[in-house]
Amino acid sequence: MNKFVFSVLFAGTLWGTTGVFRRLLDSLGLSTAGVVFVRSFVALICFTLTVLIKDRNAFKIRLKDLWCFIGTGLVSFLLFTLCYFKAMTLMSLSTAAILLYSAPCFVMIISFFCFKEKFTISKTIGLVMAIAGCAFVCGAGNGESGLSGKGIFFGLGSGLCYALYSIFSRFALNRGYSSLTINFYTSLLATVGAACMGGVTSMPLCVQSPSALVIALGTGFFTCFLPYMFYTFGLTGLENGKASIVASIEPVVATILGLVIFSETLNLMNIFGILLVLAAIVVTNLQRKTS
Repeated sequence: MNKFVFSVLFAGTLWGTTGVFRRLLDSLGLSTAGVVFVRSFVALICFTLTVLIKDRNAFKIRLKDLWCFIGTGLVSFLLFTLCYFKAMTLMSLSTAAILLYSAPCFVMIISFFCFKEKFTISKTIGLVMAIAGCAFVCGAGNGESGLSGKGIFFGLGSGLCYALYSIFSRFALNRGYSSLTINFYTSLLATVGAACMGGVTSMPLCVQSPSALVIALGTGFFTCFLPYMFYTFGLTGLENGKASIVASIEPVVATILGLVIFSETLNLMNIFGILLVLAAIVVTNLQRKTS
């Protein structure tokens, strides 16, 4: 496994902890905008310190390229979270998660037209296996989907916005920007957007006790700063479609954490789904022999 695949895999694993932190933040009384603000604000502090220590030139961008970062910060990060959380209120968590993982489809289709990434056999097979695996992991077919037109709209919207992070990041990388620059401006614009939606009013809830502060800091560090840093780095060495499929390890991790931490049940369908996702990651990264 090369370092780029490992980076994306690690990012997906960390994103899989989001549900745990979200439940903890819910217990503190944070709104959806508040959760987004806390995640992005803590990540912004971490990325700012990282840029100051490693390369201050990473703060520099050209005004004509600002749209790339508006795409990653507002269109992807902010809208993705809002759409996903809204979808979870309109349908079952499993159905919302399945619709979210329409993202690899969007990534591969958009990348085909924008970056001429080919639909290879391994990526196509991996994509089908990953989507099927996510469906089984999330309990597809249990009769509790609660589908509605509005729910499908927000669910697919979350998948599209999730996918667009890879797309806008690729545009920025192709223009010579480092992953540090992309992550800094993504978190900056997402923080500003969440603040404008009233998320900043949730800050007092995050400092009401030492434990609340630890939860808030952990949310930003483990579900935003680290995974976005590793995922964006992974994009520097992987095609968008392949990276998106590898990141589908996220619902597997979420399911396992639910089993361990919240004593949620795990049936044969879930286990089969986990194996399918893991197999999809292996298939996607198989290299054909060249003479």
